[in-house]
Amino acid sequence: MSGLGTLTRKELMESLRTRRLPVVVVLFAGLGILSVLTARYLSEILELALGDQAGAIPIPDPTVADAVTELQQNIGQFGALTAIVLAMGTVAWERERGTAAFILTKPASRAAFLAAKIVALGAVLGIATATAAAVAWAYTAVLFEPLPPAGWVVMTVLVWVGLMAWASVTFLASTVLRSAAAAAGVGIVAVLGLPLASAIPTVGRWLPPGLDGPANAVARGATFDAAGLLSALAGTTAIIGGSTLAAWLVFRRQEL
Repeated sequence: MSGLGTLTRKELMESLRTRRLPVVVVLFAGLGILSVLTARYLSEILELALGDQAGAIPIPDPTVADAVTELQQNIGQFGALTAIVLAMGTVAWERERGTAAFILTKPASRAAFLAAKIVALGAVLGIATATAAAVAWAYTAVLFEPLPPAGWVVMTVLVWVGLMAWASVTFLASTVLRSAAAAAGVGIVAVLGLPLASAIPTVGRWLPPGLDGPANAVARGATFDAAGLLSALAGTTAIIGGSTLAAWLVFRRQEL
């Protein structure tokens, strides 16, 4: 793919110059800290908020599992929205401003143009997710107990793969549609709709939400359904690869 390296460096430098990467990393780091603090001090927070009425609400003692679950849920929800926001204008805005046509007059292929954007998108989400996980692991070690670093790394990778599924679907929509807002709408529909489809066992085991249970278990060093993990990983990877391939098939025939 002609020009891939140059275009990838351009995308990464643009993420730094526009402060997109630093802002997302800081937000994810705060999310990692907040997740562990919420899991550890939820009972105290409710006591302060509700006063004497807090005694009527049975709240179990916080455990390390609560910290892992809180982190997963927060990154899954906030991270999905972040992935959509990052991906919604990747191609649509370039076409609208005319920069896509200008770039492609240089010795750069359309495949390299798209590949550079999806690589940079993955890098931003990957760095942010790794930062959130690292900070959360440190706080969990202090406030609860140290967890196996290897399992935590695997959880981080699985969470990142799940976020890339939402990003890739939005990326496809940004390529097909000429409106970033419409692309964001497609991403939101995917985020809301696929978890509903996961309620069907034969379907859900192949979708991104199927990664959540194994990721949670492996982070805690607990046993998990290896077959379920493999099927969810295969299905999620297929969504990412299929969306990226479809984006290229559409983009190579578009008039800019």
